[in-house]
Amino acid sequence: MPLPTKRVIEVVGFIDETDVDPLLYARPYWVGAHGPGAQKPYALLVEALARSGRLAVCKVALRSRERLAVLRPRNGILVLHTLHWPEEIRDPGDLSSPAPTTTQELDLAELLMTELHDDYAQALNLLVDTLAAGGPAAPPIEPQPPVDLMAALEESVRDAQRARNGGHI
Repeated sequence: MPLPTKRVIEVVGFIDETDVDPLLYARPYWVGAHGPGAQKPYALLVEALARSGRLAVCKVALRSRERLAVLRPRNGILVLHTLHWPEEIRDPGDLSSPAPTTTQELDLAELLMTELHDDYAQALNLLVDTLAAGGPAAPPIEPQPPVDLMAALEESVRDAQRARNGGHI
């Protein structure tokens, strides 16, 4: 069946970002301008969407199937998000919250959420800042003495025998 949107993104309208339930998002794709005459309209669409806070609703053919999608700007580039049709989203059934929560529990949960952070990214940023300042690549690591696995295993067996025999081997 021929698809009118093959090799083309057909914009059919514009909506506010908040009008799309995030549950409907399927997959993101980076979209660039194709051809010399497409640069100016592409840049205009990116800037207009960024200024307005709106999304472009569009149709696009992917893998021999026409899909509903939205275009949104991100760092000067368009991102196309394919959308699920509402009937494609399963009903959650009876997955409601099983127990009521207290104010204290909610306060603790919010505190925990604010304390979560990416330790790896923080360490990586520290390393990059240190290198940029001309510092060493990594803090020196003190060598640890090698572990004698056989001795550790024998000690573990002796401990188990002591525990079984009331402290005597």
